[in-house]
This record gives sequence, structure tokens and C-alpha cells, in this order.
Amino acid sequence: MKQKPKSRIALLREKAGLTQLELSRLVGVTESTIQNWESGRTGTDHIERIVRFCKALNCQVQDLIEYVNEPTEEAVIKPSSLNEIHELLGNQEAAATTPESEVVEQPSAKTT
Repeated sequence: MKQKPKSRIALLREKAGLTQLELSRLVGVTESTIQNWESGRTGTDHIERIVRFCKALNCQVQDLIEYVNEPTEEAVIKPSSLNEIHELLGNQEAAATTPESEVVEQPSAKTT
């Protein structure tokens, strides 16, 4: 049986050393959404539109997003690194072996 080539998302995810679950937590979607994107069951047309939008406006994706005050940290658990994802999933062994170079620094929330 001929095997279908992997999608770009799957290749990039594997290159980053992430599982589908870990990527879903970082992106803020369900694991099944990642599976659907990788298998081609759900298109990534919306991503392509955003890329065209940025090209037309000569900007970065971040420039399109208006940041508003996020809920307090107690209300939302938002992992900022692969190590934190492993900890949230209860995979302490993997968390202990995650190199510090993989830790993604997130800006700290300002308190007023």
C-alpha cells in the first residue's frame, strides 16, 4: 500500500519535537483539529488567507491581532513552553529532560 506524504504541519510539528497533543495545547485548539489539519480532512484555507492578508498589507501576523487584557492566570492555564506542557500532561520524566533551549519566553502580564 502506498503511503501518503506527510503534510507540512506534521513535518514542522515533528521537527519541533512536539506531539499532536502538545501542539494543540500550544496553539489553543483540540488535538482532533491538529489531526484533521495534518490529514487534510479540514483545510487550512483560513491560514492561507491570513498569509495573503499579511502580504497585501506588508505586515506580520502579530500586526493583525489587537491584544486585549487576557484573563487572570488563575482562570486560564496557558503553557508557554514544551516543559510546561509535559508537566500539565503529567509527564514528569519528559519535563525533566526537556532542554532549557526549548523553553519559550512569554512576556509577563502587567499588573495595574
